[in-house]
Amino acid sequence: GDRAGSLLALLGDGKRAALIENALDLYSDDAREMHRTEIYDPAAELASLGIVSTRLDLRDYFGRPEALTEALSGFDLVWVVGGNTFVLRRAMKQSGFDDVITGMLDSDKIVYGGFGAGAAVAAPGLCGMQLFDDSGEVPRGYDPETVWDGLGLIDHSIVPHFRSPHPETA
Repeated sequence: GDRAGSLLALLGDGKRAALIENALDLYSDDAREMHRTEIYDPAAELASLGIVSTRLDLRDYFGRPEALTEALSGFDLVWVVGGNTFVLRRAMKQSGFDDVITGMLDSDKIVYGGFGAGAAVAAPGLCGMQLFDDSGEVPRGYDPETVWDGLGLIDHSIVPHFRSPHPETA
């Protein structure tokens, strides 16, 4: 985006990013790769800033928040991509990401960034997101309960893609 300098300033000398793409867990590996190729490749964008990214799948940490804490401790940035906000939020809750990221941010050990669903979940709540993301879509292995609370990292809601060329704009 147009604030890359701000991100780099927050990171200082840190150049390692955990790339979280769980908002896309409804899609096949082929569809995800097509998304990266044709729509947005977050790894390439981060690389253009000198940031090396590694994909981190929250499903590998479902019920294992201690292991997630250990994994995230090797990164300077967590970059969370867009997709289905509710799928992403479920993954965050099931892996314990909620508490892990809050603790790491409170102690200034990591930077949180992202776009679309990755930005939307930073809000206090997700009410309204169901207007463009299906809250009832549940990938295999996910808890079917809809999580309506956000991470509470910011005190307002973000409406992704407002006044943009995305289909959700209307």
